[in-house]
Amino acid sequence: MVSHIKHLTVKKKEWLDEETALHGIVLCQTLPGAIAVNFASYAGYRIKGIAGMLVSFAGFTLPAFLLMLFFSAVYERNHAVPVVSSLFVGLEIIVVSILVHAAYFLGKNSLTSVRDITIALISASALLLKTSPLMALLGAGFMGIVLYKFSGAVQTVKQERLSRSFLHAFFLVILFFVSLFCLYFSDKKLFDLAAVMSKIEIVAFGGGYTALTLMAHEVVEARSWIDSKAFLDGIALGQITPGPILITASFVGYLVKGVQGAVIGAIYIFAPGIVLITLTLPFFDRFTSSAIFKRVIRGIVCCFVGMLGYVSIKFAAEIHWDSARALFCMASLILVFRGLDLLWLALAGAVVSVFVF
Repeated sequence: MVSHIKHLTVKKKEWLDEETALHGIVLCQTLPGAIAVNFASYAGYRIKGIAGMLVSFAGFTLPAFLLMLFFSAVYERNHAVPVVSSLFVGLEIIVVSILVHAAYFLGKNSLTSVRDITIALISASALLLKTSPLMALLGAGFMGIVLYKFSGAVQTVKQERLSRSFLHAFFLVILFFVSLFCLYFSDKKLFDLAAVMSKIEIVAFGGGYTALTLMAHEVVEARSWIDSKAFLDGIALGQITPGPILITASFVGYLVKGVQGAVIGAIYIFAPGIVLITLTLPFFDRFTSSAIFKRVIRGIVCCFVGMLGYVSIKFAAEIHWDSARALFCMASLILVFRGLDLLWLALAGAVVSVFVF
């Protein structure tokens, strides 16, 4: 999706130059949250300021949200129907395959030394011992400072004008906290949902799948808003919809608080990323050249590999395995690792699942 946005804004529409787009990709990979959503918002900001950012965010997420809202409503009313139940058996297995692939891919690119592997294993063990994911992330960041050393030249990127970016950041921060304040006094459940989704986004370095590990802990284990099976089904529906995988937050929100919950989940799982873009633009060059920052981020990314591996195993344990499910899982793993588009894998898997399970 990032490549597609870059092609659209640089080559096709010529709204951005190559340097500005690359600057945005580096920034959005550095910040926590959904990289594609952050980059779409960044592109909108560069093209048309704060209005462009909000319009780009809405345009990028709205189709996926509307489809997820429809799927959530259908799921709530029909998930116990035998045909629908059979369909989700296969989708849940496919989700486990996708999570295993994500853990492998992130680990292949991030775990390049014994120290990396050590941090990942300690993080997975911490979750197994019921440690808070936030504490595991803080511990991994500290281990990164202690264990790693960085050297070499730092790429210089174009700085953003301080005054404009600070003004926009101030506006978004005020809007964000005023909205939380209003939710707190109007509906405590919606406030809790918004606060949880925001917390997930703020610490989710590494993209959507890492945020899913935190979401699983918060909504399944810590608060018991939904069970593991329903959360797996939500991830599966997130794969069927176009757009970011974190639209699963609207599925969770719908099961917690109906349509209002779906809207709140979708907004607050992405909102902190928009605020952080405008907040960090003036300091991006200095911020990312910090040796301490690089050590912390490397430790956190290794932590997410361990956490993603742990969640993959946890969700796999929720499935009632037999020979048919094992063969189905092997086939989906092969297709995922061969690069089959996840949308087609999910759709084909759903059809096969109805007849097999």
